[in-house]
Amino acid sequence: MTLHTVTLIVNGQELSAEAESRLLLSDFIRHTLGLTGTHVGCEHGVCGACTILFDGEPVRSCLMLAVQAHGHIIETVESLGTPDNMHPLQEAFHAAHGLQCGYCTPGFLMTLKPYLEQNPNPTEREIREAISGNLCRCTGYQHIVDAVLLAAQKNHKQENKHQ
Repeated sequence: MTLHTVTLIVNGQELSAEAESRLLLSDFIRHTLGLTGTHVGCEHGVCGACTILFDGEPVRSCLMLAVQAHGHIIETVESLGTPDNMHPLQEAFHAAHGLQCGYCTPGFLMTLKPYLEQNPNPTEREIREAISGNLCRCTGYQHIVDAVLLAAQKNHKQENKHQ
């Protein structure tokens, strides 16, 4: 069992910790770093619950090894906001009832954050395509789509205020 030092930027903070060669990044995030917002569902990259941002791109952390993250930047759902200061996506999910049990929600949020940055005015069809890699067993997806439309609308209004 060889241990490796993994140094990376997590939610804006440089961190270093030891990891076995075979430790999944999802387990490293949850158990070593204590960031339990990243959920593990299928452990096969199918459900999307473990989605994080890796150098700004959404990736399934259950499909990566912790040692592969060395020197990279990752963002987890904890980077978005707090209950007192929520990210617009979190606010929209709350307002539009885009979550029920909440298990899949971190993966959806981390998938949608860069998506909305690149596609600020998506259609319902485009949203459905964007979230097609994330599974939810509770909501039926319509409230999630409504939440994304609401977040995009809020972002659009905010941009118009600043112009």
